[in-house]
Amino acid sequence: MFGVAISEVTPQTLEEWDAEGREYRLVDVRSMAETARGVLPHAELIPLHLIPLRKDELAGDKPVVLYCQTGARSGQACAFLGQQGISDVHNLVGGIVGWARAGKPIVTPN
Repeated sequence: MFGVAISEVTPQTLEEWDAEGREYRLVDVRSMAETARGVLPHAELIPLHLIPLRKDELAGDKPVVLYCQTGARSGQACAFLGQQGISDVHNLVGGIVGWARAGKPIVTPN
């Protein structure tokens, strides 16, 4: 098999992590034009094209959850980070669209 298996989390999983007080980093990999329309609460904005340049920032002691519009680009970013040896990385199933469909809040970026 080629590549790296991608770990996925659902909006419900993130809700459970929040309820448990579990720390994690939430990273939006969409473009600035896309994020201007809204982001998940507490998300960091690192556009996909900057992930290779900023990958070392994501190799920390907290899990990293990446998302985009539908989960495709963030899945690519997860695969890339996994290939770089960063293992505690997760893709948000359905991206911000899946998040909104689950009835979760979307906020204006800082």
